Amino acid sequence: MEYTFITGATGGIGKAFCRYYAKKGCNLFITGRSEEKLAALKEELLMLNDSISVKYLPADLTNRQSRDNLFTYADNNEISVTRLVNVAGADIQKAFLSYTDDKVIFQIRVNVEATISLTHMFLERLDFGDTGNTKANRKNAGNTTSGKKRNLPEIITVSSLSGVSPMPYFQLYSATKACLTNFFKSLRVELKGKVNVTTVLPGGVYTRPDICDDIKGQGFWGKLSAKTPDFVVNKSVKGVLKNKKLVIPGFWNKSLYTLMKFVPENVKLKFIANRWKKQTKDAF
Repeated sequence: MEYTFITGATGGIGKAFCRYYAKKGCNLFITGRSEEKLAALKEELLMLNDSISVKYLPADLTNRQSRDNLFTYADNNEISVTRLVNVAGADIQKAFLSYTDDKVIFQIRVNVEATISLTHMFLERLDFGDTGNTKANRKNAGNTTSGKKRNLPEIITVSSLSGVSPMPYFQLYSATKACLTNFFKSLRVELKGKVNVTTVLPGGVYTRPDICDDIKGQGFWGKLSAKTPDFVVNKSVKGVLKNKKLVIPGFWNKSLYTLMKFVPENVKLKFIANRWKKQTKDAF
């Protein structure tokens, strides 16, 4: 059976993806750190649509064996993953010297290592059939020999608008998200005609209470940027169906993304440093 695999499923954006695909009748394979939260989410999703199958397995994504176990479980339970939604991430925010070495490694492993590793495992298990990378096949990608549209496998990765520019006091999060954005933009070219690959760059998203407080603290500009998880999910799904390279949810965020290209880097760094040094957040 075909499944949508969602990481970070019990978080705000992860849950919104789960609810969206459950309502659409998609079977779900979900993971997060808490078995209790995953079990509760499964019940919620089955109440939305009791015709789907929901499988879950808790995992520590910083641990290679734990990541391996996810796809071993999928292989052993006839879970054929055809859509991967990379949501899991850690958004620690503070001066770099305030980090412990464990927290440095933790954030890099969750945001970068785990996301790319799981993507590789997902791609290894796809059956591309005779779809080559020839010009003819790229032209006809998305169609079967009968002329009907063929649904390609999909990868949606939640990166961040924070990765567009270096961000003092949010430096590691920004750097890891920039890494994901660049990686998946490159991967999209390699997989053209085989897999739809879309990277999502949200601004603020109303999820955890601490994030909502951050948005409120940013005043008018924070409210302009912030969107609900459902808004981000709807834009993401529409984007991957069109195989868009990037999805930037919200008119203001799109404008900011464009504006950032023209602002001198030293100006951006000074502004961001003055803004972000006032807040500290040590999530997870």
